Amino acid sequence: MKSLFIDSSTGISGDMLLAAFLDLGVPFDAINAPLKLLGLDHSYSLRAEEAKSFDLRGLKVFVEDKELNHPNRHWVDIRTLIESSSLKKLLKEKVLKVFKLLAEAEASVHGIDADQVHFHELGSIDSLVDIIGVCAAVDYLEPRNIFCSFPPAGSGLVQAAHGYLPVPVPAVLQLAKAHKIKLVSDEASCGEVTTPTGLALLIVLADSFLRPKVLNINSIGIGLGHRKLQRPNLLRICLLESDSFTSSRLIEEELCWEEVIIQETWIDDSSPEDVSLLIDDLKRAGAIDVSSQSIQMKKGRTGVCLTAIVKPELAAKVRLIWFSFGTTIGLREKTEGRWVAKRRAGTCETVFGKVLVKQVRRPHGKVTIKVEHDELIRISTEKKLHIDEIRKEVLLSLDTFSPLEDWR
Repeated sequence: MKSLFIDSSTGISGDMLLAAFLDLGVPFDAINAPLKLLGLDHSYSLRAEEAKSFDLRGLKVFVEDKELNHPNRHWVDIRTLIESSSLKKLLKEKVLKVFKLLAEAEASVHGIDADQVHFHELGSIDSLVDIIGVCAAVDYLEPRNIFCSFPPAGSGLVQAAHGYLPVPVPAVLQLAKAHKIKLVSDEASCGEVTTPTGLALLIVLADSFLRPKVLNINSIGIGLGHRKLQRPNLLRICLLESDSFTSSRLIEEELCWEEVIIQETWIDDSSPEDVSLLIDDLKRAGAIDVSSQSIQMKKGRTGVCLTAIVKPELAAKVRLIWFSFGTTIGLREKTEGRWVAKRRAGTCETVFGKVLVKQVRRPHGKVTIKVEHDELIRISTEKKLHIDEIRKEVLLSLDTFSPLEDWR
């Protein structure tokens, strides 16, 4: 099964994504079919034309608006339209997620409830075609994984329905903040080069915002934007062979790649009790894990090497703990990547009541369940039973697993 790499390094919008998918070979029928199911087939016409941007070819899409009364669409109207439709379940979920993200971003920007959001440009027929069409294209291709690069921030001002807005526009900033998406700033990206629709689609569709180290390219689709910039205005989608990532085919086995920060220091002037307390403080601040090992330091002193694994967004918070509650006067930091298996929290109904467990998706679809150790301690304390006895009882009830969250 193939995967996709969306290269949004020069910009992204809904129409550019749609054009790139059409250029990749997705048929018009796959785009138009779900729109027909929504009763929108008489409201627009869609065409694509060969064009160039700075002598680089690609497809440019044009959506002709045939709506006579140009209805004012609120988020609740669009939600009702999608939910009551006969779209395929997964396609319906993707489309709803995109509009929900946009509604939440607009609500946050304007200080209102999401159900009060009135989509201006986003409620127009061309935006509906872009969002539903892109989700339909992904549904048609059925990629195993979708990777994408971080999009550019852009700069300057852009004219919107109610006047000029700073770039990145408020909705883009809110989406990036809420979903921890890095926007790349560079002097070449002037104007609005990342739109709210484009970014919301990336957030919903992408499995990872990391560029694959190896690209075994099967085919390429290029979508051109309508704005004239001082550089090529295009987006590329690469259809990748399934062996594009690693020889061990880790991606094929449902693993996820993520970026982490490694923070490390050597300490020789703290007691074991103080080191233990510092480790607890680091974990409370958000460190994924903290390890310690004995080392021999200068002047023959015995010390301890402390290493913390931290998510990038929490690095500054954890860094402050080292210097505020530890004795170190220096901290080493480096960025690394790691493969992690998808997991989700849930509960099992046992003779002890509901018990928190963790379900892990292993390679080749195998699923394992582990009882959370804190739960074993809690039950052991309450029932005055040995942990092994509790674990055996819980393992007999694994078929009652009920998830508390989606796979992550």
